[in-house]
Amino acid sequence: MKWIVTATIALAASVVFAAAQPAKEPYQPGLGEFMTATQLRHAKLWFAGEQNNWDLAAYEIDEIKEGLEDAARLFPTYEGIPVAEMIKTIIDPRIEELEKAIRAKSSTKFTAAFDELTSGCNSCHAGASKPFIRIQRPIASPLTNQNFAPEK
Repeated sequence: MKWIVTATIALAASVVFAAAQPAKEPYQPGLGEFMTATQLRHAKLWFAGEQNNWDLAAYEIDEIKEGLEDAARLFPTYEGIPVAEMIKTIIDPRIEELEKAIRAKSSTKFTAAFDELTSGCNSCHAGASKPFIRIQRPIASPLTNQNFAPEK
């Protein structure tokens, strides 16, 4: 019984001590981290589409959408740039076209829609006074540990 009282006192003391500590703010990535993740997903999307791996392409475009939704929510305006509005008006329609191409499993439509998305990314960068950030079709996978071919 004595050990129960001792344990209860120790637990109460640790709870009081923890409550007295200043709360740590949760980590929130910056806009640059969202854009870097989007760039990686963009490359993975290309290689998935190039290999006709439509399941992976659909997954990557969904991940791009989620990341951009988070970026727009956390950074609706950044340094005077209307990030959320640019995503909504420039990027979202292009993503919709890519989704259609992926659902159609059309390499031709995928390539055209991918290039339009890439162009949209560059339009946003230029509109954000960052024309030096130019996205393009990837020429080599940054990931040597992922097979982009569809399952057999």
